[in-house]
Order: sequence, then structure tokens, then C-alpha cells
Amino acid sequence: MPKVRVHNVTISLDGFVAGPNQREDAPFGDGVGWGDELHAWFVSASEDAAAGKTGIDVDFYVRGDQNIGATIMGRNMFGPRRGPWQDESWRGWWGENPPYHHDVFVHTHHLRPPLEMDGGTTFHFTDEPPEAVLRRAFDAADGKDVRIGGGAAVINQYLRAGLIDELHLVIAPLLIGRGERLLDNLGDGIEGYKVSEMVGSPSVTHALLVRR
Repeated sequence: MPKVRVHNVTISLDGFVAGPNQREDAPFGDGVGWGDELHAWFVSASEDAAAGKTGIDVDFYVRGDQNIGATIMGRNMFGPRRGPWQDESWRGWWGENPPYHHDVFVHTHHLRPPLEMDGGTTFHFTDEPPEAVLRRAFDAADGKDVRIGGGAAVINQYLRAGLIDELHLVIAPLLIGRGERLLDNLGDGIEGYKVSEMVGSPSVTHALLVRR
């Protein structure tokens, strides 16, 4: 049966996935940059995977793309612009050929027409509730799994609703102190999960949460 999965979400020891004031010139907020201490393991694993190397970090990294047929993300992950779209010139962080190569459903209060990109990626902008978006994503995935790509607010929302089957967290050995936290205020939603794997590499610790 197809699953709802989250992969390669890196948090600091104090639970943050991004710093404050996320914006176009600082996608992860103040004090957090791509390739720095928080995401260095991911950059290294992606390079090693491309070179055919193996290892704990590479193995977890590769899992994140296996059998994925559709992705769900939040407006903030798609881009830095908030509120109504001033125009439709923003086409994502990834250039004209994003790495998804399937349908991507973007949660937003401000709709715009579907955005077809090179390589088979189409972004669909929706204000529907998670359950409805998930049904659309499963239809688009055509028997494969659906990935919740982020950011923290969307993952948190799907966790609270008990809709995620597997959540792969990567714990990096640093403190951020402020910003966007991942696992706050989950309430009773967290009671439906348990830790099924806990594996350390020289760089980070990988934890896999699954349904009980």
C-alpha cells in the first residue's frame, strides 16, 4: 500500500530546521546557509551518491527518492514571497528543471495556475485541507508513495493529523537558538508514532519515526 513519507529533514539539537527571517537571499533564515553545519551532511551525501559511493548518510539520502510519485510542500518552501502573488515570475528555487520530475502540490492561501516545468515537474497551487491534497497526490503518484517535502509547518500539520507513515529526521550537532521549529505543539498526534531506527554517522544522527 502506498505510504506518506518525509525524508532528509535536518534539525539542530534544539529542534530548529531554519533560522529566523527566511527570505530570497537567505532561504534558511539568518545564521543558516546551504552547505553549512546544518546541511553539510546532505551536500556531502548527494555528492557521494553521484560518485557511486556508499555509507550511512548516503544510504539514508538515497532512500528519500526511492518510489516517490508525488510531493507536497508549503508555500514557504516553494519560494520566499509572502501574501498575494504580485506576479507569476517566481518559478521556484530550482531553475527550469526542478529535481522532482512529478506533480508537486503547494499549500497556499493564494492560488495561481499550475506551473509546468521542464523534466516533468508540474507545481499545483491549492488551498484545500491536507486530506484533500493527499488524495490528489496519491492519484498523481499512480501507486507510488507521496513525499511531504516541507517546510516545518506543513510537516507539523500532517503529523498532527496522523497522516504521515514514515518521518526521517536528521539531527545535526549544533545549536541555532531561534527560528522555525519542527516538532512543537503536536499534541495527541505524536502518540501514534514510535522510533524504529536510530543510527549515527560521523556527521549526524538519523532517526526514523513510523506509525505504531
